[in-house]
Amino acid sequence: MPQLDTSTWFITVLSTTITLFILMQLKISLHNFPQTPSVKSIKLMKTDNPWESKWTKIYSPLSLPLQ
Repeated sequence: MPQLDTSTWFITVLSTTITLFILMQLKISLHNFPQTPSVKSIKLMKTDNPWESKWTKIYSPLSLPLQ
């Protein structure tokens, strides 16, 4: 039974690895990544609620005097 010639395996594996690396680099470099996020100023809109103009006080049961 003849023996398997493995003398070309090194160059085959090396060239395949280099080719895959180059292809992956090209694929990644062509990908469009989002730009760096910029800070957006958020202006709080003040809404006039009807209960804000009235004086109200809410008593929680724990703050009531003991009886």
